[in-house]
Amino acid sequence: MRKLGNIRHILPINERLWTKFDLLRTLVRRDLEARYKGSVLGNLWPLLNQLSQLLIYTYVFSIVLRVKLSIKSLPENNLTFGLWLFAGLLPWIAFSGGWMQSASSVVGQSNLVKKVVFPLGLLPLVPILSTFIESSFGLMALIFFVAVNTHTLHATLALLPLVWLTQLLLTAGLGYLAAGLTVFLRDIPQTLGVILNIWFYATPLVYPASAIPEQWQSLIFWLNPIAAIAEVYRDIVLVGEVKHWGEWGVASTIALIIFCCGFTVYKRLRPAFADVL
Repeated sequence: MRKLGNIRHILPINERLWTKFDLLRTLVRRDLEARYKGSVLGNLWPLLNQLSQLLIYTYVFSIVLRVKLSIKSLPENNLTFGLWLFAGLLPWIAFSGGWMQSASSVVGQSNLVKKVVFPLGLLPLVPILSTFIESSFGLMALIFFVAVNTHTLHATLALLPLVWLTQLLLTAGLGYLAAGLTVFLRDIPQTLGVILNIWFYATPLVYPASAIPEQWQSLIFWLNPIAAIAEVYRDIVLVGEVKHWGEWGVASTIALIIFCCGFTVYKRLRPAFADVL
């Protein structure tokens, strides 16, 4: 707590924003605790769930289907394709889970919406950050298995916070938009399920980008920010070399635009939330 107090004096952020940050941190912690309240393993469940996914994907694709994938710096064995697949799925799990849950974040907290002093801008961020934190357990497991498999840790891991920023901006922007619209259109969460199914298969997550017709590859990477984010994850964690700087830059720009648009829509709809709920 003393360190946090020192940071507050250094950073040019007013006390009101620090108060909101403390409240957001408390809400995220309570949300994570509520998800596994009463369970014996508690917060270990996200790690176990993601480890099971890694093992299942490795078994199905590498052993049953015998899919081979050659990746620089990774040995050609049964674990390679599983690690490649898991590296792409991690940002998708955090993105899709956070977006889906944020859609119901306002309608599910009507008691807080009716409180005049509560900062409603925090509500969509709570499930997004909770899901992101849960996915970080899987990321740590991925880094561990890559280190065991290659006997090295890539220096590019230091770039992960920058990729997280792009990912969080994209998820938060879409989350604000979905949360605001769901107050007035309760079909939004169901619609998101359909959109995410289409989006998942339109993104090279379970298949390599080389499987996409060449004339479509550029379009997929430049217009689909989650595709670029997934590839950068693989570059940073598996390869140790970022090969998709341009795609990452475009994805960051798109994410920033979506965040600004989503937050603006949410802010304009916010005054009517209490009346509708």
